[in-house]
Order: sequence, then C-alpha cells, then structure tokens
Amino acid sequence: MVSDIRFISELVRIVNGALRLDVDKVRNYTAFLAQKLEAAGEQAAADRLRKALEDNDHQLRPTEARFARALPVDSESRFPLVEHVKVRTLDEPPVQLSQAQWDVVHEFVSVAKSHGSADSTDLSGALSFLMYGPPGTGKSRVARHIARELGLELYVARLDGLISSYLGSTAKNIRALFDFAAKTPCVLFLDEFDAIAKVRSDAQEMGELKRVVNSFLQNLDTLGRQSIVLAATNHETLLDAAVWRRFTYRLALTLPTAGQRAQMWADFASPLLFSERELTLLADLSEGFTGSDIREASARLRRRQVALGMAPALKDAFPIVRNLAVGAEGSRFASQLADKDDGAVVHALRERDERLYSLAVIADLLGVSKATVHRLSKKDGEEHGD
Repeated sequence: MVSDIRFISELVRIVNGALRLDVDKVRNYTAFLAQKLEAAGEQAAADRLRKALEDNDHQLRPTEARFARALPVDSESRFPLVEHVKVRTLDEPPVQLSQAQWDVVHEFVSVAKSHGSADSTDLSGALSFLMYGPPGTGKSRVARHIARELGLELYVARLDGLISSYLGSTAKNIRALFDFAAKTPCVLFLDEFDAIAKVRSDAQEMGELKRVVNSFLQNLDTLGRQSIVLAATNHETLLDAAVWRRFTYRLALTLPTAGQRAQMWADFASPLLFSERELTLLADLSEGFTGSDIREASARLRRRQVALGMAPALKDAFPIVRNLAVGAEGSRFASQLADKDDGAVVHALRERDERLYSLAVIADLLGVSKATVHRLSKKDGEEHGD
C-alpha cells in the first residue's frame, strides 16, 4: 500500500511542498506517486490520488494526465531552458563501463532511490553526480541510464539558452532552472557544464560571468534533497574548486578498452553480426576511438547496407575506420593508416601484430586477394630495406 517503503520519498516530497505552500510540487509529486502506485499494481490507491487532483483542479490549476511540465524559458528570448528526453521509450544498447565505474553508478542510483526520505541532517541538499572525460565517452548515455533506473524523466539544460545575451538575465535563468527541478520529479542534467562553472579567478572572464558561477552555487545549495542533479564536462580543469565540492559523486569516463570496443561494435553494428574474429579486428583497428566514434562508424555501415542491399563485410568497415581517423590525434591507431597506400597499410598492420593481421586477414580488410597482399608485403619490405 501507500505506506510501502518504495513510496516514502514521494510522500515526504508532497508533505514538504504542502508545508511550503508550493502547489506545483504538491501536484507534480502527487501525480508521480499515482503513476508509481499504478506501476506497482496498486490501481485503487492510484485512482484515489488522481481523483483528489481532479477534485481540486480549481485550486491546483488544470494539469496534464500525468503531471505538469511547464518548461522554464529565457525571459527575453523565450528560448526553452531545458529539453525533455524520453528515456523510458529510448531503445539503446547498454553503456560499456568498467566494474569500478559501474560501482560508482550503482551506488549513486541506490542512494538516490531513498535519499529524499532520509532523516539525517547530514544528507541535506540535492544529490549530485559529476561526469568528466573526453567527448564521446558516454556521459549523456550514463545520464539516460540513471534516469531510467530511477524511473524519472530526464531534462537536459539548454546552456545555449541559459547563458543570455543580457548578462544580468543569466542568473534569473539559473534560478528558473532550479525552481523547475525543485518542483518536478526529474533528473536535471547539466551538459557542457563548464559553460557556467568556470574558475572564478580566470582573468579572461568578465565580472558578470563570474557572478554566474556564484549564482549557480547558491541555487544548487538551496535545492532540497528531493532533487537529483547530474552534470558533465569535457574540460574538468576549467571547473571552479567550489563546484567540485558540491558534487559528492564523481565519475571519470575514459576511452574504451579493447574489450569494450569489441562489445560496442557488436551492440551498435547489430544486426550486421560480425564474427568474434572480426569484432577483435575492429576493436584493435579502432584503438583510440570513443564509443560515439564506433556508433557513427556502425551507422555508416548500416546506411551502406541499405544503399547497396547487401550485408557489409570487413572490407566495408575498414575504409570507414580509416576515414574517421582522418585529422585525429595520434592516439588512434587508424590515423597511421588514414592516408597510406595499400603497400604501406600492409606493412603497418604486419608490424603491429603479425599473428592478428595475417595475410588472409589483410586481404579481407583491403578486399583483394591473398596473393596481392603477399606481393605488396614483399614490395613494401624491399622499400623499407627488409
């Protein structure tokens, strides 16, 4: 029933809103509790709550079937400050993380499920989680995973709208953003977080922008424990030290390992269904790639499959990997192959790992005969003085 421990957090939030005379919070969390009760099979209790909302429409204002979503907007441009991401209906492969990284995520999710109903004064304030690392390493996907696990809606802050051309309005936008998060059952995700949380001692920044950081910190501090805030940045060194202290959970996301890359190829390229041997090759060739890079390569393969009407092979994937490595830093192995002729490619692959890159495998990659690869290896060896 409603006394079930699973629903205590919502009850506490409803009472909190009532005591503060915050009708938006009361309405939104009551509707959210009805939704959770219905999902748990407590249809009668859910119906009673929804009837109570309907009977008090004249006091709590008309609402949608579930709960109100009046999104905050910039006061001048009317540009929305958040974007709603429908994570519950989003079908995507699981995030590939190390066990240590999963441990942090699982701990955060576990704590978040009961944080709103905790009695300890040491647990006051919003529950916050900061992710950092290179672009394309999965920060947004982790945010979507957390929202799904918590059964909450995900709202992504639109920082292009938050930072107003009228600098004095930016603090107002931040306030509106956090007011929305305080009143709505959701996960608030601040992507590209460094845009509003830079080091305040940065001499190149204007004084008004430094005050934006102060405004953000003050608003984060005033959020109650019912709120869940995620943030992500590709430039963690730019963050103010005080910002780091506000985030009690932190997750560094790095480039995927060979095993993770192989699984990503299997996940993103499905239903292309590469063999285990081919996945091992693709994982090695994509060393230095992010998960986003592998997803893009797989998308290009699927488009090729549709255009040509035939299942792609290694000879189709190899040029795409080489192409995506163009202009990339040297950490990507494929960048060494990007602008090489076939002879130089044969030599580079054989030099990397003769057992992995046999003449037959290289023939598959280049889409030529094994005899041609043998001839190229001999020719290239002579040119290199072998």
